[in-house]
This record gives sequence, structure tokens and C-alpha cells, in this order.
Amino acid sequence: MTDGARVFREAWIAGVRRHYPGEPKAGYVTPWEDTPEWERESVGAVYRQVRDFLAVTDGAAAKLTRVQKGQFVAACWTGQIHRHFPHPKPSYVAEWDALPDWQQQTDADIFQRIEQDHAQDGTMSKHS
Repeated sequence: MTDGARVFREAWIAGVRRHYPGEPKAGYVTPWEDTPEWERESVGAVYRQVRDFLAVTDGAAAKLTRVQKGQFVAACWTGQIHRHFPHPKPSYVAEWDALPDWQQQTDADIFQRIEQDHAQDGTMSKHS
């Protein structure tokens, strides 16, 4: 599922460039080729979770608010952090309200980007 993982990473980088105040940290915009393997696996997993969520709701998850979409991505990502790091930094697993606005907006952008892929595949319900 490298394609989905790349879509996620590209959406993340685009969101960071759009929403981050000032110049983002280099690690936030690292190209796919230089992304660590654990992170590649994690973005692929979160991409699949969003796709599966859209599929099992027959596309109705598209009706979530932008905030809810971002929260879903953030929760899935936090799960991946716990999977890979037994004792993560608190900032890596922060509650939604503690995340900076740029990160909340980027997470919502990611959900919407995956949603677009899902709709283009024709796998979303005609009712959404």
C-alpha cells in the first residue's frame, strides 16, 4: 500500500506548507525517499484506516465535520506512535485540543485528500 502511504505523506507536506506559521522544521517536509521506515508503515496504516472508515460507513463518514475528520486522523496517528514507541514524548501523543492549529488543519486536509481518492475509486456510496 505504498501508494496510499505516499498520498498521505504528500497531503501532510502540502498541509504543513499551507498551515505552518513560518518555516517548518525540516523533518515535517522530509521527502518520501528520506522518510524513516516506521513512519512509512505508519502513514500507510492511517491511510488504510481512513479508507476503511469511509468504506464501512458506505461513504457517510464524509459527512463528518472538518474537525471530526482531523480528530480521526490524529487518533489513528497516535495509535501508530504508541505502536512504535513504548514511551513517546507527550507532544507526540497530545490530545486534540493541545495540538497546534496548523497540525489540526493538516490532519483534516489529510482526511479530505484520502476521501477524494476514495470517491474517485467509485467506492463511496451514491448517497454521500
